Amino acid sequence: MTTTFPDLLAAQLRVDGARPLVTFYDDATGERIELSVVTFANWVAKTAGMLQDELDAERGGLLVVDLPTHWQGVVWVAAAWTLGMRVAGPERASGADVVVCGPGSLTSYDASERTVVACSLRPLGGRFTEPLPDGVLDYGAVVLGQPDAFFPLDPPVPGDVAWDDGTTQQQLLAEAAADDLVPQGGRLLTDLPATTRAGLRTLLAPLAHGGGTVWVRNPAADGWRHRADSERATATLRS
Repeated sequence: MTTTFPDLLAAQLRVDGARPLVTFYDDATGERIELSVVTFANWVAKTAGMLQDELDAERGGLLVVDLPTHWQGVVWVAAAWTLGMRVAGPERASGADVVVCGPGSLTSYDASERTVVACSLRPLGGRFTEPLPDGVLDYGAVVLGQPDAFFPLDPPVPGDVAWDDGTTQQQLLAEAAADDLVPQGGRLLTDLPATTRAGLRTLLAPLAHGGGTVWVRNPAADGWRHRADSERATATLRS
C-alpha cells in the first residue's frame, strides 16, 4: 500500500494515465471539463511548483482552501500534499501560510497579513478579467508558466499531517484503501467539495481504487439521474 499522496498518484499514472480521473460540471453555466490522470498530475505539479517556488511554501506549512465544489479545489488539495503541506478550511485562515479563495470570498482575506491566491473559477483555469485587490495573486495568470514536473526540496513522508485535525497522509491513504465508496475502477458522482474533511474521500477513494470522480457544482434539480447514467457512475454521494 502506498503511504504518501505523491506515491499514490505516481502509481496510478503507471497503471492507466489516460483514464478520466477528474470530471467537473457547473450546471449553472454549462461548463464541463475532464482531466485524465496525466493531465491532473500536470496541474498538480504546476500548482505545487507555484507553492514552492513562487510562494515560498514549505513542507509542514498550512494551506487554507476556501473554494466551492470545483476541479481547481481538488488540484490545490493534491498540490499541498505533494509538497507535504497541511490543508484546512477557511475557519483556520488566521494561522494559514497560504490562503486560496474564489471570487466570492476575495474580500475576506488581507494579502498584507498572509499570501492570498485567488482562482477566477472561469473555464479552463482562465485568469480574472478585473483587477484584484492589492497583493492578491491571480492563479490563472501564474500557474501555466510553472514547470510540468515538480521536484520537492523536502519531499513529504507518510507521517506528514495532511489535514489540520492531525490526520497524516498515511492514515488518509489507509482510509481510502479500505473505503468501499466505489468498486475497483468505479466512478463517483458527487456535489461534495473535496476541500472539506468529509469530502477528501471523494478524491482519495476513487483514486485509490483505479477509478474517477465526477464533481457537480450547482446541480440541476432534475438532472442527477441523467448525469449518473451519462457518466456511468457506479456510486453517488450528495451533500
